[in-house]
Amino acid sequence: MGLSLLTAISCLVSLGPLLLQNVHANSPLGRRAMTVHESRAEIPPHYAREGPPTPILLLTFALYDVSVPASPLYGKHLSQEEVKSYTSASSESVNAVTEWLAEFGVTDVQLETAVHDYLTFSVPISTANDLLDTEFHSFVHIPTGKRAIRTTRYSIPTALVSHISVIHPGTSFDLAKPLGITVSYGKRTSDVSASEWSGVNASCADTITPECLQDLYDIPSTPATQSTNRIAVPGMIGYYAQNADLQAFLERLRPDMPSNTTFGVEFIDGGISPQGPGEAGYEANLDIQYTVGVATGVNVTFISIGPNNTDGAAIGFLDIVEYLYNMTNPPQVMSMSYGYEEWWLTPAQANQICSVYMALGARGTSLIFGSGDGGVSGAERNDTCTEFLPAFPGGCPYITSVGGTFSFNPELSTNFSSGGFSGYFARPSYQEQAVAPFLENLGDTYAGLFNSSGRGFPDIAAQAHNVEIVTGGETVFINGTSCSGPIFASMVSLVNDRLIAAGKPVLGFLNPFLYNNTQIFTDITAGLPNAGCGTGGFNATVGWDPITGLGTPNFKKMLAAAGLPADD
Repeated sequence: MGLSLLTAISCLVSLGPLLLQNVHANSPLGRRAMTVHESRAEIPPHYAREGPPTPILLLTFALYDVSVPASPLYGKHLSQEEVKSYTSASSESVNAVTEWLAEFGVTDVQLETAVHDYLTFSVPISTANDLLDTEFHSFVHIPTGKRAIRTTRYSIPTALVSHISVIHPGTSFDLAKPLGITVSYGKRTSDVSASEWSGVNASCADTITPECLQDLYDIPSTPATQSTNRIAVPGMIGYYAQNADLQAFLERLRPDMPSNTTFGVEFIDGGISPQGPGEAGYEANLDIQYTVGVATGVNVTFISIGPNNTDGAAIGFLDIVEYLYNMTNPPQVMSMSYGYEEWWLTPAQANQICSVYMALGARGTSLIFGSGDGGVSGAERNDTCTEFLPAFPGGCPYITSVGGTFSFNPELSTNFSSGGFSGYFARPSYQEQAVAPFLENLGDTYAGLFNSSGRGFPDIAAQAHNVEIVTGGETVFINGTSCSGPIFASMVSLVNDRLIAAGKPVLGFLNPFLYNNTQIFTDITAGLPNAGCGTGGFNATVGWDPITGLGTPNFKKMLAAAGLPADD
């Protein structure tokens, strides 16, 4: 019989990747007599020695090699084996950690191999306390009553610091959630006159539909042609996409498509996909209806993530990416509308998840997330915070974060679009030139409330207000960046379809391509500030800003930037 949760704890130890070794003295090279060929007396100004390059740093270089358009390796995405060569734990790490565990009588240890390698085991809580020099407690999440065994601090032997990335359960508190959409029923009326909406159907003054998006962003309605082109749409926390609602949505808003068009379903972590009016979920239906209904003809798969997560604090965020990573041919696009405040994760946990996004990006998958719906206060609105709360995974530099807009001619920034600067991740070089002018113009405003050297997000934006869906057989209208994410993911997938047809590589990790081709965006320079934390928040302005990023995309310009001819 297994030990109960109150007396035992199942632990997961994420091992550090293989460390580079010096050439051994007994190697063929080591036995040769060596003469200094070149040397430098001093390090040049503005440089600092960091030590030997880590495998993760080398994987970062490999990612950019295949993602920067000017690179000779652009589009030559890595295989699973090539990525694994950067992320595998060394036998030295495995042996060092298992020997430490054995000192405490922990010998039933399983090695699990994924993007990173993990050791898993179960021990009494008393042993976990001794092992980690800590004291675990039971904590309750008051709104839901959910309980978890956690600690607020733990330690490991100094000699193992380079071998261990993360231990779970530890200091993390699980709180992933759908981005904070709002839902309303009945006909919505816009404050914008239909006559102002140049080039867009007059009905779009009230609601956003696939036809509105096709008109606004030049998205084609012709079907995709490549059967290998796929979008993955993960769902979690009891949200299930409904086939009946998709059919009703297509009959109403895409009558040019077969109403029996459906989506695939896959399961991880004990996921399910119940069908019926009582099982409908706004989030899942929104994501499916605005991928199937906008990326015409592209194969869409809903991946239901159940409660049996094996990734600890990530509560499915790691499991889904590792599930895709382990595929021989992973989907070219993943669109996900879940997140949390960055501070819910420790820096080590956030780095671990972000590095897995990097690994999947290196394999050629575009990872697209809504930026969140709390303005500068993170995933959802909070006016009591004393400093700005960046959302996660928006701050990870290896995903594409999508903010929200509303209205037309001009499009305007929404007041809920999350954006700002990561407290954990430094600003990547691909966005430095775009972000620097915003910070210069901002000056000392909000000084001390955010990390001015952090990764800026969102990267781009799309419509996120009065978006029409069908759920439980009823028409409802959604506000939130959960709308904008799948809209942009659909556009990327349609570009990929044409790239595949032309025998070219897909876009993969998008951000270097986006920041190198700012001409594909309509700059959003006005609208509502993304208020939060008792402040007015940031404003949309000329160039990149932390509400709408580089702006909203145009499909025809995306094709041109990808070296493709315009559709006939």
